[in-house]
Amino acid sequence: MSLPDQMRAVEISAPGGPEALRSCMRPLPRPGYGEVLLKVAFAGVNRPDALQRAGSYAPPPTASDLPGLEASGEVVAIGPGVSGVAVGERVCALLPGGGYAEYATCPAAHALPVPDGLGMREAACLPETHFTVWSNVFMRGGLGAGERFLVHGASSGIGTTAIQLARVFGARVFATAGSEEKCALATRLGAERAINYREEDFAAILREAGGANLVLDMVGGSYIGRNIKAMAMEGRMIHIAFLAGPRAEISFAQIMARRLTLTGSTLRPQSDLAKARIARKLRARVWPLLEAGRIAPVMDETFALEDAAKAHARMESGAHMGKIVLRVA
Repeated sequence: MSLPDQMRAVEISAPGGPEALRSCMRPLPRPGYGEVLLKVAFAGVNRPDALQRAGSYAPPPTASDLPGLEASGEVVAIGPGVSGVAVGERVCALLPGGGYAEYATCPAAHALPVPDGLGMREAACLPETHFTVWSNVFMRGGLGAGERFLVHGASSGIGTTAIQLARVFGARVFATAGSEEKCALATRLGAERAINYREEDFAAILREAGGANLVLDMVGGSYIGRNIKAMAMEGRMIHIAFLAGPRAEISFAQIMARRLTLTGSTLRPQSDLAKARIARKLRARVWPLLEAGRIAPVMDETFALEDAAKAHARMESGAHMGKIVLRVA
């Protein structure tokens, strides 16, 4: 296949709001050892992209400076040392960066086949949310069947993914959202109880139900103390983001008395080997569920690559439900 020397992309002109995103031309990236080159069809839009755009989430030193942490596309070239992936395959991949472009590279071990029954648009939404949810809720958090699971941001990409996976593996799901429409979505996806945080006290509701065995929190701030109140004896809480800030005043006496575990993680800085392990777990445990139609990505709006600023504005408005994607091909 003849490949161009240049490609269309969207770059961050300077730290700032959505208007900081601008179209540009960039040299075509080349796959290194163990990497593949994708001709991107669709790219997912995620909160870390907006944080990077704002100047508060720098990419790793070896990653592209272009935003974009997940994409679907066709493998058009492979680097040395690659096995198990061939030119011409349709994949979706977790990227170290660079997804807002016509071509992107990633470790071959982080690319998974497009599940049967899903198109490229839907497949572009899978990697970032599924890698995050599986590694935190199941690998780190150890969620088990019958446990009570509390997830905030129920209508987000992470929230809709977490609800479905927790439900299909037998957990009792409690989810918070900020409108009746978003709560209705959470219920349709399998939440036993959807809580409108503007009208109800989620901590009181969880305590009445016996307490949350596991909390997945992306809010932080004042929610940290409220999450602790909502937790069951020997409950676990996992932080993956801090939309309301990373600081809170809490009583560690409660943590000691109820033997609580507080932890957290970020995905992007983890090693290639760690991400490859997550990918293998997903392929074995989650991809069959996608192909059987037992779970599916929830889609919001699709924007052209050149309209990435509009996509970021949509995401940051909080009005979206599910995943936002950029159409690249």
